[in-house]
Amino acid sequence: MIRLDAVTLKQLRALTAVAETASLTGGAARLGLTPPAIHSQIKNLEDVFGVPLLHRSPEAVPFTPTLAGAAVLEAARRIEVILSQCSYQVMAVSQGRTGQVTLGVVSTGRYFAPRLVKVLSTACPDIRIALRVGNREQVIDDLARHMVDLAVMGRPPRLPEVASVALGPHPHGIVAPPDHPLAGLAEVPVPELLAQTFLAREEGSGTRLLMSRYLDRLGEGQVVDLIEMDSNETIKQSVIAGLGIAFLSLHVVMDELRFGQLVQLAAPGLPIERHWFLVHPVDRMLSPSALRLQEEIVKLKGSYLPAVAGQTPT
Repeated sequence: MIRLDAVTLKQLRALTAVAETASLTGGAARLGLTPPAIHSQIKNLEDVFGVPLLHRSPEAVPFTPTLAGAAVLEAARRIEVILSQCSYQVMAVSQGRTGQVTLGVVSTGRYFAPRLVKVLSTACPDIRIALRVGNREQVIDDLARHMVDLAVMGRPPRLPEVASVALGPHPHGIVAPPDHPLAGLAEVPVPELLAQTFLAREEGSGTRLLMSRYLDRLGEGQVVDLIEMDSNETIKQSVIAGLGIAFLSLHVVMDELRFGQLVQLAAPGLPIERHWFLVHPVDRMLSPSALRLQEEIVKLKGSYLPAVAGQTPT
C-alpha cells in the first residue's frame, strides 16, 4: 500500500530537478544539495511508491522518468502550481487585499450605509463586506461579542472599550409636517414645544437617548406625551400624517426635508450636532482586510454622508 503521508515536498522537488537536468549532479546543483542527498530523497520516494521512478541507463542521458515517474512528476508540478497560487492568496490576505469584514451600523446609519459599502467595494473589490444593522444596544453587544470587525455609530460606548475615529457631523433636530402650528416660527416657545406629542424610537436607541436628554434639559424633567415606534420610517410617515412631531437625525429625513414633506422646527438649541464614529474593540487585533477598510473609510472624510440643508458637504 502506498503511504502518501510519507511523501514530502523535498522528495518531489529532488525528483523534478533530476528529471529536468537528466543527472544527479545537475539536480543537486539546482537545489543547492549534494548528489548523495538528492539520491537519498529519490530513493525514499521510490520506496514509498514501491516502483522505480527514474531509468538509470548507460546512455548519454542517464536519468529519464519511468511511466510511474512521469505520473509522479505531473503531480509534483500541479502541487507546485497550487502552492504558488496559495502563496499569492496568503500574501493578498496578509496585505489586506482580500478577506471578509463585517461592518456594524446603527439603524440611523442605514440611510448612508449602502452608499458607503458600494464605495468600499469599488475601492477594495476583493474584500467581501457583510453589513449588520441594529439599534445602539445591539451594535454595542455585537462589538462586545466580536460579531463585527468595525462599527459606525454615534457616541462610542464606555464598554466594551473601543478605539474610535470621528468620521463626520451628525446633526439632530425636531421635524413636523409643513402645516403644523409651530412650523415657520422664528423660535418655538418651550412650553408649546413640550405640550406636543413626540414620536420616538424604542429604548436602547441612540436617538431616543439624545432626545430624552434634550427634553429633560429643556423642560427640567417635565414629562412629555410620547408614543414609541420601532423604526425611523414608521416615525417619518406618522409625522407626515400629523400624528405628532419627532426628534430625529437629520440624515434620516434628508429627502423629506428637501421635498417639503417635513420641516425643521426652530426649537431652542437645535440642531444638535454630534459626530459619526468608526469604532472597533481594543481587545482584538484587526485583520489586515479590516485595517484596509478602516483606512479607506477614514480617507473618505465623510463624503458618503447625506448633505443636510444649510450644511456644507464634507
